[in-house]
Formats: sequence, C-alpha cells, structure tokens
Amino acid sequence: MKIIELIMMEDEKRAGVDTISLVYDPAIEENFVALSKQQEGRVALSSEYMRMTLSDADKRIVTGAALVPNKPIYRNDGGDEYYIYFSKDTTRKASESFLKNGYQRSTNLEHEEGDRLKGVSVVESWIIEDEVNDKSKFYKMNLPVGTWMVSMKIDNDEVWKEYIKEGKVRGFSIEGWFVDKMKTKTKTEQARLK
Repeated sequence: MKIIELIMMEDEKRAGVDTISLVYDPAIEENFVALSKQQEGRVALSSEYMRMTLSDADKRIVTGAALVPNKPIYRNDGGDEYYIYFSKDTTRKASESFLKNGYQRSTNLEHEEGDRLKGVSVVESWIIEDEVNDKSKFYKMNLPVGTWMVSMKIDNDEVWKEYIKEGKVRGFSIEGWFVDKMKTKTKTEQARLK
C-alpha cells in the first residue's frame, strides 16, 4: 500500500493550514486517523489525538492537538487505498504559516465551507518539544514530540453552550493546502493532492 508524505510548498500562496474546524466525530478508528470532508487540493484532517480538553470552563478555552507528526492516516478515495502522514518539519511549518498568515480566527463547525465562526479564535499555539515536561501533560495528554497543540477561546455563546458543553464537538480538524510526495518501495513522486 502506498504511503504519501504531505509537504508544504513554501513558494506558493496557498500552502499549509488555513482553518481549524471544531468537529463532533473526527472520524477516527482506533489506531488510525481518518479524514473528514475533502475538497480538491485540500485535506481536512482529524485525529484520535485531537480530543479537546476543557481547559477552564470560566475562561471558555479548549485545548488539543491540531496535528500529530508521522501518524499514518488511512485514505480510501474511490477504492484507491493509501496512507498519508506529516513529518515533524511539515507540522512545524504548518503551525508557523497558520500564525504568520493570521488565520487564528479562521474556524468553522464540521468543515462547513464558507461558514466562519465569530467569537472563536486560536489564542495559544505550541509544538511539543519534550514528552515529559510539556504543558500537554498538565491536560493528561500523551502526545509525541513534534505535535502541534492549540488552545481556542470560545466567546461565542451558541458554540460554547450548544456545541462544546453539550459535547456536539469533541476535537479539532485541520484544513489546508499541501503537496503530496508519494513513497513506494521503488520510487518517489511529487503531485498535487486532490
């Protein structure tokens, strides 16, 4: 089965993560990551690691992983089965470009295209550098070094009461533009992810 590494083309305007969605069911299987809605050239990713923690109910902050490096993600596009993954380097670049491009307020529910949430913003972002001494341990998360963590502030009353507190959303899912680098036992190719 093919294994495809997703990478960022740094010279392109549309590269990296541009939205973090709040989702109910990140479509996860026990040891795999499953993808949510896919659009041409984009990938919407959800992960078993993307469970959110209610950091502080009064502060209305949720914390979780946005992207986990080197995690095999099963795909099935019309019978074409393969895995994708993001390296630590790509994960870091994606987190940096997300902030540099000012996408902190680019959020939605369940990947609803064009429906950006008001009053929801990423207020904290970091890469896990140490498995033992990372803030994620405070939230009892066991994530690998290189994981991109985010905290979101939920000032939107409807989102907080009807989705977060009621458990209608339980995780983060990224959306963005990446180039695929196909890896098989015999060759390496580059193509646009579709």
